[in-house]
Amino acid sequence: MNEHGHLADFLQTRRGQLRPEDVGLQTYGERRRVPGLRREELAMLAGISAPYYTRLEQGQSRNASREVLDAIAGALRLDESERAHLHTLARAPGRGGPAGRPRAERVTPATSALLAAFERTPAIVIGRRSDVLAWNRQGHGLFAGHLDPDGPNDPGRRPNMARLVFLDAHTRDLYTDWLAKARAVVGNLRPTAGRYPDDPLLAGLIGELTMRSPEFAAMWADHRVLPCDVADYEMRHPLVGTLTVTQQTLQSPQGNGPALVVATADPGSPSATALTLLAHVTASQEAAQPRHGAEIRAT
Repeated sequence: MNEHGHLADFLQTRRGQLRPEDVGLQTYGERRRVPGLRREELAMLAGISAPYYTRLEQGQSRNASREVLDAIAGALRLDESERAHLHTLARAPGRGGPAGRPRAERVTPATSALLAAFERTPAIVIGRRSDVLAWNRQGHGLFAGHLDPDGPNDPGRRPNMARLVFLDAHTRDLYTDWLAKARAVVGNLRPTAGRYPDDPLLAGLIGELTMRSPEFAAMWADHRVLPCDVADYEMRHPLVGTLTVTQQTLQSPQGNGPALVVATADPGSPSATALTLLAHVTASQEAAQPRHGAEIRAT
């Protein structure tokens, strides 16, 4: 983050991604030093003064009204999710201001019961930083069978899905269209960073991925917001072969708690058969290597 903060970064980047012709402005062949719209052009489209917009983009003003933010969102052609993200960034405390530290994450008894209800369906519980807080046997087998199944029990070594997608060779090979999965991970992580700008663990994760993954760094700099609640992915699983699953993310309406990610396949399809086979394989593996404790591993 630069000295002007997340809001300034977002506005500058999205303004730079809009061309004059995208919004019906005539340039008459003039040479432009930088791509995208100029500040005064965006201000005109939003119906606000250029000096005021400049102060907002430079982080010198943090009192924009909802009406002004909606006008800027319209000028930037933001979709509903991006508009909500803009409002979140505008409400976030300024650098050095008071910030509520996010609470430690845990799996509630209700979430554990819900996970148990998906006995024959791969399911995992994901925290706001994409840490795996819990999974059932099938969820572990589908998404991370190469990792210790008891990993989520220890907060210090919990698997992190964002880290796995960008830095783990097994997970990268698991998705036929890895790029689509990677974009979804970044798109979901972006609004979380807006809601928790002072979360040191989240900032550390983003910093690590930016340093270690050029793909993540490029996607993060793009400032795209892409919440992905339902998506189909073709997976190349080392035990059961190629299958297509629908990954659904179930979360509270407030979006501030752990999310349950469930993978399903069309009934009667080869992919559904592959999931059934995976359930048998993982059950056999667990029977061959008995462990203490319940099938659902959570803290």
